[in-house]
Amino acid sequence: MSTPLPGRGLYAITDARLIPDEQLTIAVEQALRGGARLIQYRDKSTDDARRRAQAQALNTLCRRYAAPLIINDDVELAAEVGAAGVHIGQDDPALATARARLGADAIIGVSCYDRLDLALEAQQAGADQVAFGAFFPSPTKPTEIRASLALLREARSVLTVPIIAIGGITPENALRLLEAGADLLAVISSVFGQPDIQAAAARYAALCTSST
Repeated sequence: MSTPLPGRGLYAITDARLIPDEQLTIAVEQALRGGARLIQYRDKSTDDARRRAQAQALNTLCRRYAAPLIINDDVELAAEVGAAGVHIGQDDPALATARARLGADAIIGVSCYDRLDLALEAQQAGADQVAFGAFFPSPTKPTEIRASLALLREARSVLTVPIIAIGGITPENALRLLEAGADLLAVISSVFGQPDIQAAAARYAALCTSST
């Protein structure tokens, strides 16, 4: 049975630089307890065995909380562990390839950077989510392409799939993104880089609830 796609809320993304290996499942469970609606496993290392073990552990955890686990970039890893889906970028396998590998029920998100045309193409091709960003300076990707609130507003007027906002999001600027049309706030360091992960996640969850 597939995990339902959340329409709105906190999308917490892991980062190996912020979370020691032995703390990964603990940290993610804290984010889930705080109200994270989706979890993305993001690890750019080449240790396949370690990545597989971590993804399997997180998938078991996320299923317990009825929250989809999305794998960053790696379609094969998502298939191997039975994750809810994958998030792909410009240099990752094509959407059609990912869909064929993961099936009709998989959640497939596509990075569209600062380009509405890419989002429209992704939606037409069957993407379940599209992501824009970075909206603000990001410690994770300091040289990332910058997207605007105007783009977000325009995207909201023409897209029907959920829109993910990413890049430098904090509790202080998150409401601007939600009001402009974002459905999901993709956050890394402002959740997993905080001393109280559960409280940090809860703050975003409350913002998402109050802005509906």
